[in-house]
Amino acid sequence: MGNALWFIFGGLLLGLGWVLAGVLWCITIVGIPIGLQCFKFASLAFFPFGKEVRYGGGVGSLLLNILWILLSGIPLAIEAALIGCVFCITVVGIPFGLQCFKLAKLALMPFGASVS
Repeated sequence: MGNALWFIFGGLLLGLGWVLAGVLWCITIVGIPIGLQCFKFASLAFFPFGKEVRYGGGVGSLLLNILWILLSGIPLAIEAALIGCVFCITVVGIPFGLQCFKLAKLALMPFGASVS
């Protein structure tokens, strides 16, 4: 039930942001691995309830995260954080806001993260 409401009230917008980032990265040959990561996290943005993000990775993930933050991560993180703040205005929207904040953190550090 939560995922259905999420998709209608905010998940579609956040997921489309990830899809757009993925398409833009996939335009170049070098950006295809980054674009595929975006598509993987778009599915999380569409339906986040019941899923957990675990962070890890090494030096390669750190370097990709730095490149990601500079080129694509900041707009996605700002979008998720602003929508999360709007959801947290009401008590009923707090669970949805927390999902937005989970996605904002993921937007800043997607490499080395896994969804379970």
